[in-house]
Amino acid sequence: MPAPRGRGSPINPAGRFERVSLSIDGEHLDAELGERPEGCSLPTSVREDHARTIINAVDSPDLHFRWTINPYRGCEHGCVYCYARPGHEYFGLSPGTDFESVIFAKRGAAELLRAELSDPSWKAETIVMSGVTDPYQPVERELGIARSLLEVLVECRQPVSIITKSALILRDLDLIASLHEHRAIHVAVSITSLDNELSSRMEPRASSPRARLDAIRRISSIGVPVAVMVAPVIPAINDHEVPRILEAASEAGATSAGTILLRLPHQNKAIFRAWLDRHFPDRASRVESLVRQCHGGDLYRASPGERFTGTGPFAGQMRATFEVFARRFGLDRRSPAHDRTAFRPPRTDGRGQMSLF
Repeated sequence: MPAPRGRGSPINPAGRFERVSLSIDGEHLDAELGERPEGCSLPTSVREDHARTIINAVDSPDLHFRWTINPYRGCEHGCVYCYARPGHEYFGLSPGTDFESVIFAKRGAAELLRAELSDPSWKAETIVMSGVTDPYQPVERELGIARSLLEVLVECRQPVSIITKSALILRDLDLIASLHEHRAIHVAVSITSLDNELSSRMEPRASSPRARLDAIRRISSIGVPVAVMVAPVIPAINDHEVPRILEAASEAGATSAGTILLRLPHQNKAIFRAWLDRHFPDRASRVESLVRQCHGGDLYRASPGERFTGTGPFAGQMRATFEVFARRFGLDRRSPAHDRTAFRPPRTDGRGQMSLF
């Protein structure tokens, strides 16, 4: 079956919480496909997300931050490997193409953030934007929710770290510069490949590798600490590119780097294998075998201390390669800590309404 044009997942399996799933007779499907153009397009649908809170607590021993903000749920970038895909199953949707084409937008996010930052108990700890979606996915160009959140963060001088794989972040360079005046901003740009063809297969609606390197260059040129995230590393797909990615990012101005091994929770396993069979049928079984070698024979283990790095000789070899070249290109340093002392509560009455004083 032809995958929808511009989408990452080649399948749209039923959510794991659904009691009923649909199977279609193969001959009927072949007849239907014979009347449709190869790789027909699938439009994006935006739905309202009536969230009651916007700052989310994170409780994971593998992460060095405690708070996140997500302007959206779902992500148009369509990264086939995205660990956040299973989140759509809680809405009765599929982690496959539904995750990429049905986007939940938190249009009231800025008002929620303003109210939550005005809480006297808030201690101006670093917030990461985002944890389960890219704040600069294509729909952001029209909706501007991420920018509205940044405007509140600038007003409060609230420390934030932004993670993205989109050059759209350059639209907000003015706000990033304002936060940098108070040492309250870090940026991480994710680069999984320097190969345009491979990148377009893995991340069909994300910015090109060249555009991401340009984003690193322009953001770092104003003094903002920029990290490159080489994530995920996929055995026999992009692991050989790690040294070149680190070198290119260093030349563009990145000052630190991070990496994460491929993660395949829940139905991501089936989605990723279907993608492999479509794009790399000659090595699909080998890739799966190497992934299993990194997880003790399983396709994924969520154990703390293991899920990001894997275990075993092959995982250790990939990790050692990353560390050697990160050190060689000066990317083995931590970004300087945010300055929390400049924080000031938003000008509200504590309920999201602007104060006169």
